[in-house]
Amino acid sequence: MSIHSVRRECANLAWDNSIPPALRVKSGDEITFDCMDASNGQVTAESTVATLATINMAALNPVNGPVFVDGAQPGDTLQVDVLHIENPEWGWTGLFPGFGLLADEFPEPALKIWKLEQEGFAWFDEKKGIKVPLKPFAGEMGVAQKKNGALSTIPPYHTGGNIDTKHITVGSTLFLPVEVEGALFSIGDGHAAQGDGEVCGSAIETPMKVTVRLSVRKDKPYTKTPHFSTATADAKPEGGYYCTTGIDSDMREATRSAVRNMIAFLVADYGLDRVEAYILCSVAGDLRMHEVVDMPNYVLDWPIVLPQIGMMMPRSVLGSSDKV
Repeated sequence: MSIHSVRRECANLAWDNSIPPALRVKSGDEITFDCMDASNGQVTAESTVATLATINMAALNPVNGPVFVDGAQPGDTLQVDVLHIENPEWGWTGLFPGFGLLADEFPEPALKIWKLEQEGFAWFDEKKGIKVPLKPFAGEMGVAQKKNGALSTIPPYHTGGNIDTKHITVGSTLFLPVEVEGALFSIGDGHAAQGDGEVCGSAIETPMKVTVRLSVRKDKPYTKTPHFSTATADAKPEGGYYCTTGIDSDMREATRSAVRNMIAFLVADYGLDRVEAYILCSVAGDLRMHEVVDMPNYVLDWPIVLPQIGMMMPRSVLGSSDKV
């Protein structure tokens, strides 16, 4: 086994099988990637909401790589073991007009700069006792497609990409279908914390150094989309959940309703404004699908992990709500 590194400058704004490899490794080698944040350095710790109006949207979501893995052939599976993640001391969450699950209800830009504490959390509102546990992961992980031409790094694909899955953190393993020789793996979009859904369009975005081990698997031909194994998905938070539901015959509208109802709860019981509540949902709340068979309506909910909004302590400590 060898240990390698990919510099921050080795970044691309597309998935494209014609991009020359930044590095060639053997199966089982470890690689440390020094990744820029999703804004590609356009947002800094000193930024204000005015910064968002100056951002070049075409430069968002760079991915580091690609890495050519010897022995990887079409039909194989690339195993990606996440070994180590290093975050800086800050991150950001932004609302961009026209982007996000409730974009029509939040037309104005907003920006929150976070201080990432060494103790493993970030204060959302210290006076209210609301803090978000840090669970860093890379939102972008993928391999090149057999299809020729440049594909945007913004959406996810069957070969990975912007999958934004918070459970693929240290100790987890991602499996990706290989479509081209060498797999051509890339990674980026560091998140210090994110709720399942990332509903406002961003998490706690941050630059990140992440170390992975890349291994070729010949025994998983059924891997046609990203698969992953993790111990975090079943972890039950101390304090449990408070859930709001959305019910509608349209899956997207049921989802929007669940989030909208959680925003109303946070405004009423914790004194947040709607923008603050929307941001908190994006970085700390998890969407769940409860049933899809009782036609014509579907039931989804939006559980907030109580510790993630400051309820890791007894509820009496918060003092700002006696209604839950």
